[in-house]
Formats: sequence, C-alpha cells, structure tokens
Amino acid sequence: MTPPRHIAAGLATVLALVGCAAAPPAPAPAAQAPQAATPKPDSLPVAPLPVPEIVIVQSPPLPSPPAGQPPPTQPAPAQPTVTPPPVNEEEQLALALLADLQRYVSDPSEDLKRELAAANAALARTRTDANRIRVALLLTLPAAGPPDDARALSLLEPLVGKTGNSSALKQIATLLHAQIVERARSLREEQKRTAAAQEKLDALRAVERSLLLERSRNAGGGSAGGGGGTGR
Repeated sequence: MTPPRHIAAGLATVLALVGCAAAPPAPAPAAQAPQAATPKPDSLPVAPLPVPEIVIVQSPPLPSPPAGQPPPTQPAPAQPTVTPPPVNEEEQLALALLADLQRYVSDPSEDLKRELAAANAALARTRTDANRIRVALLLTLPAAGPPDDARALSLLEPLVGKTGNSSALKQIATLLHAQIVERARSLREEQKRTAAAQEKLDALRAVERSLLLERSRNAGGGSAGGGGGTGR
C-alpha cells in the first residue's frame, strides 16, 4: 500500500470511530395522554316567585235617607284653636297713661284741678307706678295749681332708680324726671339772673338817691350864703 492510500485509510478509520463515538440522538417526546373533558354541572331550575293576590275592600254605601228627609250633613272639620297672645298689663297702663298726659295739655284749669285731686286720692289708696307718674305730671302744670317740682321729683325717683328694668312706665318716668330737672335748673338760673339784675337796679337807685341828696344839700348851702351877704 502506498503512503497516500495508507493516510486516506487511516482518516476514514478515524472518521468512522468519531461517528460511532458521537452522542446518540435525543429520544422523541412521549405522546401525552389526552385529558378527559370536565363535565359541566347542570343548571338548577328557577322557580317563579308567587304574586300575592290584591284584595280591594270597599266601604259599604251609606244608606239613603227616607223619602222627604234631607240628606244628613257631614260634620265640619274642627278648626284649630288660635290662642291670643298674652296681654301685657304694664304696656296697657302705659298707653292709657300717655293718652291721659296728652289730654292734660288741652284741659281747662278746673278740670286739671279735679284730675289732680282724683290722682292724689288714687295714689293714697295704691302707690302704683302709673299713679306716681300721673300725680307727678299734674304737679308740674301751672293750670292745675302751684307747681311743686320737688314733690314731683320725689315721686319719680323710685321709678328712675330701678335697676335691670326697662319697662314702658320706667321710660315715661325717666323722660318726665329729666324734663322736670331741666326746668328746675333753668328756673334757678333765671332766678339768679333776675336777682343779679335787681341788685344792679337797687345799686343804681341808691346812687341816684345819693346824688339827689347831695344836690339838695348843695342847693341849700348856696341859698343860705347868699342871704347872709345881703344882710351886711
């Protein structure tokens, strides 16, 4: 055997051995067993709900009235009772007092004197706030008699001095009290002015009298001097 053939045979032997020594082919995957189909549950029967029976109850008809008689009348529904608001006696007294005070302004003197006598009698019986205010106002009216502001203020001061009370009577008393105080102050100032004017007038009269006396003295002295000169 020539060398080239020897080499070729050796190569063929090696290739054959290599082919035999190669890894065997991977086995084919085993066939999967078919899965059994899961049976579906049967649907439950649905029973219809019972519908309740509706019963309409009608009231029996009213008996018809006998012939010749009118049908009975249905009673009228009761009306709700309306309760009137409570009457405030103090406000009623205040309104009546204001009406009297307005009337006193235009009443003649004789009527006011009778009103003052009746008011004093009512105050002597019951010393209420309304009676105090009525007498106090009449005492300030000159037509009812000589004004007495001091007594009028003494009657109103208990009402004005009340604390925590803003009633209508207190408001009237407070207003009347303030007017009397203002009038008394104005009267005192007027009296002071009158007294000052009277003092000035008296001083002027005193000066006038002194001047007349001095003039008469001077006139008497001159006439006496003239008579003495004539005698010489």
